[in-house]
Amino acid sequence: MKAYRRGLARRVLIGLLWAALPAGAAENDTWTFDKDETGALPNGFAAAVGHWAVVAYDNGKVLAQLARNPKPVFNVVLIGGHDTRDLDLSVNLRPVAGVNDQGGGLIWRAKDAKNYYVARFNPLENNFRVYTVVDGKRTQLQSAEATYPGAWCHLRVTMKGDHIVCYKDGVKLLDVHDATFPGPGKIGLWSKSDAQTEFDELKLQGL
Repeated sequence: MKAYRRGLARRVLIGLLWAALPAGAAENDTWTFDKDETGALPNGFAAAVGHWAVVAYDNGKVLAQLARNPKPVFNVVLIGGHDTRDLDLSVNLRPVAGVNDQGGGLIWRAKDAKNYYVARFNPLENNFRVYTVVDGKRTQLQSAEATYPGAWCHLRVTMKGDHIVCYKDGVKLLDVHDATFPGPGKIGLWSKSDAQTEFDELKLQGL
């Protein structure tokens, strides 16, 4: 009986230790889209809002948001099988077109297409911002000035616990704490309204 109790206690302790680990702590992946079919979504990607498809670019391929939606609409694509809590997430982004909005950004800890964190760059406004989106309503956490020199730019987000740090082109511009979404969630990409944007070299590392 004592041996059974010791074994049971050990199993419970192991379970608690596993539960305490950050979800996706060892999760690492990179998406370059070069091997994906043109005109379709990459494997594991789900377009919740907007028209997302792989398109040719130079000698390779990128993922593009092609829709011209009304001004309030958030265009969202989420990636399945990569639910992560603490992470280092980055992407290369190229604004292509847009009258109301341009640019786009990164989504993480997403419950669904209406609940997530997003860090986005808008060259029309020359700013880089991080938001929560709860039930489809966006709330700004922090904003910084950020210019667009043309061509591609690089966005990166790290989050550990409630601490969010956001970088543009290697420069830290946003640093904020927030606990709206404390648990793991999906990652994805984002644009707003008629912002037609191309994305490449999406990278995920679990912390």
